[in-house]
Amino acid sequence: MLAAYAASQSASDPLSGLVVGERPDPEARPGWSVVHLRAAALNHHDVWSLRGVGLPADRLPMVLGCDGAGVDADGREVIVHAVVASEGWRGDETLDPRRTLLSELHDGTLAEKVAVPTANLVPKPEGMSWETAACLSTAWLTAYRMLFTNSGVRPGGTVLVQGAGGGVATALVQLGAAAGYRMWVTSRDEARGAKALDIGADRVFTSGERLPERVDAVMETVGAATWSHSVNSLNPGGTIVISGATSGDAPAKAELTKIFFKQLRVVGSTMGTREELARLAQLVVTAGIEPVVDSVLPLARARDGFARMVDGDVFGKVVFTVG
Repeated sequence: MLAAYAASQSASDPLSGLVVGERPDPEARPGWSVVHLRAAALNHHDVWSLRGVGLPADRLPMVLGCDGAGVDADGREVIVHAVVASEGWRGDETLDPRRTLLSELHDGTLAEKVAVPTANLVPKPEGMSWETAACLSTAWLTAYRMLFTNSGVRPGGTVLVQGAGGGVATALVQLGAAAGYRMWVTSRDEARGAKALDIGADRVFTSGERLPERVDAVMETVGAATWSHSVNSLNPGGTIVISGATSGDAPAKAELTKIFFKQLRVVGSTMGTREELARLAQLVVTAGIEPVVDSVLPLARARDGFARMVDGDVFGKVVFTVG
């Protein structure tokens, strides 16, 4: 089968280890299903894997990809849930200390076929496009949990998204706007800020700009570069939900005094459950949300999509079509 996989790793030149070529077809086994993919989407996780972060070299070659949707052996149209719990785990799979994502221990979704635990398959809502379905499993699921499970903010509240343009950021804006939140965004790039307004943001501010009023929650994926601004932007009792730290995880100031004096909540958030993915898919259909897609390419041109992400030239999701 055709697949995009990591054959080697390089922190400085991640594309050097990417191969788009033939890999063996996955085999069905008890409790697992083989899905014939129709579309898959790219995440920063895939680039980090090529850089050698989170994917041990002794597991190479590894088919990349966490997002995907396709047809199972029974002809059912499904969305693939990427969080794989360890054998015997019960309950919220994101709390399993031995959980993995597809493409970390098991081959991922940037391929014509993928094998996943049967319990990880979510029915694709009727009428949802393959491109939309392929966007939901990682960045959109992360955004859903950040907003609706962990922020504590009710519709009508104000939420600040640090950064604009990435898959999680665009998902946060679109989901929050659809659910009745007032969504504010920061951006270092004026053009990206304008696009954020187009997809539902109420206001856009330059990175680090003092806000006209404090917010109820901050969605934090940037980390060190924006941490102090996030803390200073919150109402007393507000919440920072953090799901990443692309600028590093060691801010110059931890802001501990402000956190305890203002009684702020700092909540870690990682991906989401299969049940949350099912609810997200239904919300996207019910609210008529069309995820922002930066570009759609055939899987054979996966290298072009990876290059756009490495260059930082992406707004929304990069989707690969299969077949």
